[in-house]
This record gives sequence, C-alpha cells and structure tokens, in this order.
Amino acid sequence: MTYTLITANRNYSSWSLRPWVLMKMLDIPFEDRLEPFAASSNYDDFRAFSPTGQVPVLQDDQRTIYDSLGIALHLADRHAGIWPKDDAARAWAMSAVCEMHGGFSALRNDCTMNVGVRVKSKPMSDALLRDVARIRELWTQGIANFGGPFLAGGQFTAVDAFFAPVVFRVRTYGLDVGTAGQLWVDHMLALEPMLAWEKDALAESWREIGHEEELRACGEVIADYRTG
Repeated sequence: MTYTLITANRNYSSWSLRPWVLMKMLDIPFEDRLEPFAASSNYDDFRAFSPTGQVPVLQDDQRTIYDSLGIALHLADRHAGIWPKDDAARAWAMSAVCEMHGGFSALRNDCTMNVGVRVKSKPMSDALLRDVARIRELWTQGIANFGGPFLAGGQFTAVDAFFAPVVFRVRTYGLDVGTAGQLWVDHMLALEPMLAWEKDALAESWREIGHEEELRACGEVIADYRTG
C-alpha cells in the first residue's frame, strides 16, 4: 500500500491540513507532494491530478481519492484510529466532522486561513458570531463528554484533524473559543505535526495575490512572522 498525499501551501490551504495532520498523527506513511497555489485560479493545473481541480488528493496505487472527507473515509476502511472506538464518541465525532465539512461558511470567509500572521479583525458579523459560538459550544461539549485532551477522548482522531485549521484561525484572529476550547487549541498547537506544518508555513516564499487580498479584507495585519 503506497500513498501519495497532494496538498498545497501550508500557509493558506486549510483543507490540505486535515488529511496531512491525520496521517502524521496516526503514523500512516505517505509521500508528501506539495503543489503550491501559483495563481488566482489553479484549476487547470490541478486538474492534471485532481478531478475537481482542488486539493487535497490522495493517490492510493491506481486510485485517486479527493476531498478531505473522502480521504478520511477511505483511510478509515484501511487503518485503525481514524474514528474513536467508543460508540458515543464515534457518533459525535462523525457528526462534528460533517458539520465542519459542510458548515461554518462565515468563519471560512471572514477568517481566511493564514498561519503566519496575526490580525486585528473587523467587527464580527452576526453570522461569524454564530459560527464562533457554535465552535465554542461544540468543543466544550466534546471535551466535557469524552474527557479530553482531544475532542472525542484520549486519542487524536478525524474530528481533531477536521478542526485543526480552525486552531490556526483562532490564533490568527484571536477568537474566543472558551476555556475548554482554548486548552484544546493550545494542546493542538504543541503537537509535533502541527509545529512542523507551522514551521513550513513560515518558511514559504509564495505569496498568492488572491489569498493575500482575502487576508486584508478580514482585518488589519498586526504581525507577520513569515520569513520566506
């Protein structure tokens, strides 16, 4: 079984982080292939390896599995630990993953992913306030019900991976995710794969205009730690 995981810029690509950190944390070996966002639209170039023209993509021998959720489901059929063992924790984790995958549009739009900067946000819209409140509620619930330190219990699983990009957003924009939520954020930021992702993000030399414009629309950049 030979995997190649194709992802994009560490600084910008939130969807890429999900399967990458999941496979790293569960010690699932893979070849790490990075295809950077080189223009405002990378659709035609990415279509060479991705049927949707998007990342992430997992190549499993002759199979191409796309979309972060599709990749997680594919891996769950082949590897232990993707989902919690406990029935209640697994049911909650699956629901939370689907909620993250399909929702939180205001959070995505108003707090674009940029690992290497800190932002003084504009006044939050009602939609963003609802998204942050729901994140706070969801994380507090998971930790209270299943004991932490991860969202669905003592082991890192897919639900932690799917909210991993929000960890960087919380830090970038100073979002209030409550006491329990912030403890989980701090725990996640200290994990070796998250530190490695951050290190690579800070060293990247790519600056894609579209992503940088999205960042400026989100608020005032008050610190930029990118060295590349």
